Parts: sequence; C-alpha cells; structure tokens
Amino acid sequence: MEIGKYYELEVVKELDFGVYLKSDLGEILLPLKYVPEDTEVGDIIRVFIHKDSEDRLLATTLAPKGVVGDFASLETKDKTPHGAFMDWGLEKDLFVPNREQHTPFEIGKKYIVRICLDHKSDRLIGVSKINTFLSSNAEELTEGQQVKLLIYGQSDAGYSAVINNKYKGLIYKNEVFEPIAVGDEKVGYIKKIREDQKIDLSLTPAGVEAIDTNRQVVLDKLQEHDGYIALHDKSDPDDIVGTFNMSKKAFKKAIGGLYKDKVITIEEEGIRLV
Repeated sequence: MEIGKYYELEVVKELDFGVYLKSDLGEILLPLKYVPEDTEVGDIIRVFIHKDSEDRLLATTLAPKGVVGDFASLETKDKTPHGAFMDWGLEKDLFVPNREQHTPFEIGKKYIVRICLDHKSDRLIGVSKINTFLSSNAEELTEGQQVKLLIYGQSDAGYSAVINNKYKGLIYKNEVFEPIAVGDEKVGYIKKIREDQKIDLSLTPAGVEAIDTNRQVVLDKLQEHDGYIALHDKSDPDDIVGTFNMSKKAFKKAIGGLYKDKVITIEEEGIRLV
C-alpha cells in the first residue's frame, strides 16, 4: 500500500470526528466532512491516501488532479523561499521544491508536474523536470494508434506532449489547426515512430478515418450556419483554418467527397447543403 493512491478500505470504527479505515499501514482516519452519509462499520469506501500538514496519514473522498506517477497541469497558489504550493484538488496543496522546478514558478501560472513520493521524507511532492520520467522506448505504440496527450512544452518546431502518461512526442506547429496551449489535454494519434524512437504526433487521424471526420466537421459547420458558408476550395487557407480547424488540403478533400455524394453544392462564393 502506497501514499498517493486510491484504495477501497473497510470502516472499522466510528467516532465523533470521523471514521477509521482498516489498511496495511494501520488504521487511517477519514475526517467526518468526507464521510458519506449513512456510513456504517463494515462499509467499504474508496479513498485517496495522503498526509496532513503534521505528517499524519489521512484518507479523503476528494479527487486530486492526479495520483503518484501521473503528470498534471497545476496552478501555483503560493510560494516560499523553499518552493511552490500547487492547487491539486485537496485541502493540502502539493509542494514543488525549488530544486524540482525547471524554471522558477510564478503565482497564478500553471505548470506541468509529475506527482511523486519523496522517499526521503515519505511526502508527496511535484516535479516539473519531467523528461527524466518519460520513456524513450516506444515498443508499446504503433503508428496510427489513438493516444491521450498532455501538452507540456512549446518550441519553434511545435508542441511537446506526454503520451499516455509515459512517452514523449512532438506535434509540429505547421500541422496544428486548432487552439492549443501548455496544459491542454488532447486526443492525438501516433503519426510516425522514428528509428531513434522519437515520436511524431498528429491531432487528426490518418487516411479514410480523417476524411470521414473532416466531412462531419464541414457538415456540422454548415448546419450551424443555416446550410451555407462563404468558403470553398479556392478560399484563403487562414480563413479555412479559422472556420473549420483543418488545413486547406483536408478541407478540399472533405468538400470534394461531399460534392461527389451530392450532399453539398460548390457555388461561386461558397458551399451549400443540398
């Protein structure tokens, strides 16, 4: 049993200030304000295990923004000479020591941190130097696979992302056609796994699935605009991206298929639902 994870534990004692739960670490207090209504001895409750400000084990039914081993986008609530305190959904904020900050944190700003158990102090902390924890072995991934992404960095080339809470990859800037920022969680796709195991990502699926998705986007937009939009295959690429969040090439393929299927007409100034 580890601090910083969820467990289903049995209620073994009721008191005025809460209930005690049976665990491998001994009896753990679940304070009264977190005890579900009508709880009785013998009930099983799903709780998150952490420590209070006095280093005592506590259980809570609140849901933090991550457990040990997770990466999360957290906002800085306060700072001290020793580190920063991050809002992660519990009454006790998550501490990120200065030595574990990739850049000095500022109050009110969000940063990507990995939630870790400091084995020296046995306390939960955040670490923003996250590349250390990301695997370079992509054997479990395949090209075209749908994955969960957490955007953690931005450069001239594009956006760095944590893949499935384990790997790192890059979305090239010139292939992004929707709003994106550090801290965003996205559904993405493995575009290419290079020989050096570096991973190229895409926010859109490839092949037939991408065409079908783009066709639906066009249809949805047309319906939102009473069946007509003043854009077509010769329109400015920026206007297409601004309206449909897709490249001009993808847009042309989508409306070409819709026109062929007689779902839309392509007029001199735009496209219209049939």
